[in-house]
Amino acid sequence: MPRPTASRSICMLLFLLVSLGLSPRSIIAAPTATFFSTEPVVHPLQPVVIQLAVGEYTGPAELVIYDSQQRPVGSWPLTIQTNPQSLEVIPRGALGQHQAVLFASGVPIASGPLYVLEAQTTVQTGVPALDQLYPQVYAFMQEATLSYWLNGHLVHGYRSPDSPLLWLRDHYYQGQAFRYFDANVTSLLDSFRRAQRADGSFPDFIDRPDWGIRAFRTPVEADVEYLFVLAVYDAWQMTGDDQWLIANLGAMQRALHYTLNDAQRWEPSLGLVKRPFTIDTWDFEYGPTTIDPNTGNPAPRHWIDEQTRWGIFHGDNTGLAQALQALARIETYLGQPDNAQYHRDLATVIMQRLNQLSWNGRFFTHHVQLIPWDVPGVDEASQLSLSNALALNRGVLSREQGQAILLEYQFRMKRPHNLSFAEWWSIDPPFPSGSFGLAGRLGENPGEYVNGGIMPLVGGELARGAFDHGHEAYGFDILKRYAAMIAHSGATYLWYYPTGGAGIGSADTIATDGWGSSAMLGALIEGAAGIKDNGVRYSDVTLSPRWPAAAEEITSAYVVARYAASDGYVAYRWQHLPTEQRSRSLLKLNATGSGDRLHIRLLLPTEVNRVVETVVNGERVDVAIEFVGESTYAVFEAATPILQVHMEVENRR
Repeated sequence: MPRPTASRSICMLLFLLVSLGLSPRSIIAAPTATFFSTEPVVHPLQPVVIQLAVGEYTGPAELVIYDSQQRPVGSWPLTIQTNPQSLEVIPRGALGQHQAVLFASGVPIASGPLYVLEAQTTVQTGVPALDQLYPQVYAFMQEATLSYWLNGHLVHGYRSPDSPLLWLRDHYYQGQAFRYFDANVTSLLDSFRRAQRADGSFPDFIDRPDWGIRAFRTPVEADVEYLFVLAVYDAWQMTGDDQWLIANLGAMQRALHYTLNDAQRWEPSLGLVKRPFTIDTWDFEYGPTTIDPNTGNPAPRHWIDEQTRWGIFHGDNTGLAQALQALARIETYLGQPDNAQYHRDLATVIMQRLNQLSWNGRFFTHHVQLIPWDVPGVDEASQLSLSNALALNRGVLSREQGQAILLEYQFRMKRPHNLSFAEWWSIDPPFPSGSFGLAGRLGENPGEYVNGGIMPLVGGELARGAFDHGHEAYGFDILKRYAAMIAHSGATYLWYYPTGGAGIGSADTIATDGWGSSAMLGALIEGAAGIKDNGVRYSDVTLSPRWPAAAEEITSAYVVARYAASDGYVAYRWQHLPTEQRSRSLLKLNATGSGDRLHIRLLLPTEVNRVVETVVNGERVDVAIEFVGESTYAVFEAATPILQVHMEVENRR
């Protein structure tokens, strides 16, 4: 890149001098100076060398760097002794073109562009199973993309791992991964908005003209509307596009109004979402194979008729509560406080009703029947279904509920008679053969598909929930087991037989399951690395690095999370270092990002007895101690996106 000179920077310097309260005459005596970065494109917190030349001047100097938002992101003092001279700096702040001003004896003598700050999602810990997960999931996801033209619009999204269609459900859940590498996160949601029906409902999947397939809503499904709300919220969080959000607000409100009022979706006597008796959130009902009324062919019971058995399924209601909370945040942001308060209160009431009806003290009962009837061959009260794992990450559970669900999964994995290679069951115990007729397809027998098959999507949700609910070591254990599984086969499937065989349901099944691998990546970045976006484009971030809980001794980690659809990012370096005193050690955290503030929750190693001293950006601060299960976090707030933390801790003897 061109090297800035004093003559080329006169206008900028004059403006700067006035803003600093200095006389423009100061520039007359300034020596001729230049500086440039040895790397034109740099990355957050990765040191870079700056070359400076200041004519005949020797003495004190300082380089001040400003990010693309004109915020000062660091100053580096030096003593000019020789010309040219090098200086190592640490890139921080917002992405884009950074500027610098060079001062000599307190007088600005040169200014101009320095480098471009760029960021890519990265996890580096020295543990291959963790470091290789992001590139592996990225590779899987490239095989799960689907793009085509529909009614004059290019549609781009992520297909179901067992169907060559763009289902809203599958696409939404894969957003845990594609947010980090795909800039087109709105086109599919626009297509679903255009396909919204007059009553506010949506199809499960959109048209695929080249296959002659029209959009369709499986009648038994009760979750599509809340999924649209959550998908729009996530896409807005990635892009920060307020105008796009406003264009979707009406569709989101109509969607939840449909759920809360339609006779086939809402049970007014309980004030909860109802659905036919399906396996968890899946799309076929209890009973033998039936006849598709549209084609006349044998098919699962997708249809609502006089034989339909109704009940309350917990996942529909935890998902609705999460969507109501998301909609309330949007309405607050867009200036609709009354609507926001109504939806926020309703989310609370729905969870109170659900807990009273379905929570058994350890997990949510799979299906609470509206009219009691016998389901032969299985103890329904003991059935643990996959949406218990999803509920861990929906922001609707108490801490005690989350920990109880995690303990239940771990307990079942350790049962003497357990033969499953992982506890990532779709449902446990499964239903007897033939309970759900699938026209001869896999899933009719126990251990197949959603009837007791092992699903990485469940494992990923369990791992992410484990990190958030005080079971951090369990979260790392799941990630390591998944990494070993995909390293062995080079593939990942939607489901597996309990004994380990891949579940290949049809010719449309792909070996690059984006749903499950996305859930695992979410567990790595939001869980293990502990990066949670509380705002939009990482404007407000909670950092909870949980590396001390890994079985391997991780002493340092470098992590970057970047939304591909915007310039939103956050990055940090974390270290756990010994000190000269054997009884003490040092936790260091250097963090930066594009946002405004950081909430820090440092997981203390198990051997730590107490926090001795915490210094943040050169000033001593007090920290709060937070207990989550058996884990201990040191917590404090920072109204800045640039942070240097030195925390000295005392270790148990």
